[in-house]
Amino acid sequence: MAQLDTGNTAWLMVSAALVLLMSIPGLALFYAGMVRKKNILATMAQTLAVCALVSVLWWTVGYSLAFMPGNAFIGSLKGAFLDHLMMDIRTGEVSAHSLMPTVPEAVFVMFQMTFAIITPALITGAFAERMKFSALLWFMALWSLLVYAPVAHWVWEPGGWLAQMGALDFAGGTVVHINAGMAGLVCAWMLGRRIGFGQTALMPSNLGYTMIGACLLWVGWMGFNGGSAGAADGRAGMAILVTQLAAAAAALSWMLAEWLVRGTPTLLGLCSGAVAGLVAITPASGFVGPQSAIVMGVLAGVGCYWGATGLKRWLGADDSLDVFGVHGVGGIIGAVLTGVLAAPAIGGVSGSVAVQLAGVGATLAYSGLVTAAILWVLDRVVGLRVSAQAERDGLDLSQHGERVE
Repeated sequence: MAQLDTGNTAWLMVSAALVLLMSIPGLALFYAGMVRKKNILATMAQTLAVCALVSVLWWTVGYSLAFMPGNAFIGSLKGAFLDHLMMDIRTGEVSAHSLMPTVPEAVFVMFQMTFAIITPALITGAFAERMKFSALLWFMALWSLLVYAPVAHWVWEPGGWLAQMGALDFAGGTVVHINAGMAGLVCAWMLGRRIGFGQTALMPSNLGYTMIGACLLWVGWMGFNGGSAGAADGRAGMAILVTQLAAAAAALSWMLAEWLVRGTPTLLGLCSGAVAGLVAITPASGFVGPQSAIVMGVLAGVGCYWGATGLKRWLGADDSLDVFGVHGVGGIIGAVLTGVLAAPAIGGVSGSVAVQLAGVGATLAYSGLVTAAILWVLDRVVGLRVSAQAERDGLDLSQHGERVE
């Protein structure tokens, strides 16, 4: 215990709380405001259920598969049920992980658990308003273990094959956003379009909720990116600064693009633009300075606006809340630009566009194929989609027996 750093430990504990805040209540409110009134409670329930489910799975085998040494593609079961964690106050001994050796491993486990929670929770926005709750629980459990844990191991565990290649992903551009974005796109395709999609306006119920959720995401992202430094140091401080600048630049560039195309700037556009900037800066946040952050934010705002409009129409998917358009496209922009803009003076390494593209391509392919396989099996075992009548009634009432009065 004497070798631990109390400042680093305190910062990582705060960061874990900030990232958990991003999911509950941040993401829950962000998504709930964009669905129709009859689906608000169901959308919130999905995020809360994912948080609880993934927390327990992380304890069982999720953490072990992601962060224990194994082979180049997956970890081992040596850390199953976290039996390896040591904490003996009598002898002053406590275990630490090699990735963050100055903090107790229990804090590292908790910090990484919050990433494991928000990644599958992001996917729920792609199939909002039409998936069975039972199918959702099975899907999230299987996806967390079969997709999230392996990809996290590839990129972040030192023995992972992408880590060995030198892929740069400081806080989850590939592991979290590209991974979830691709899975969301496959979900949208395989579940089909909502009743009335393209024929009637499926209007958001309460953009006030969405704005509050977006702001909670923005604030929580300081722990998401800043905490990934693993220390309360200058690199963490720079990561927080570039996170703020990228989010602000993207909010403005999305707003301007929407203003020019549609004739009006919208609150939803500002919120979406801010999230797009946060997504794009995530893989680069420990590798770039302020000027690069502004560039990334501007490009992400415009790029993700196109992703949520023109690209969405071209793909033909009812990605209800633009999971791929914002997280998939933003993650790809951020990952590639990290290869271009990474500054050795800040992160200690140079980037490689070729390596970054390899990470992007591998994640898109693996996430897409395994997600499709999981959905195919579940559709035949439990069924994926609610009935047409249940969808018309709304998931609040049909799945949970509740409603907003």
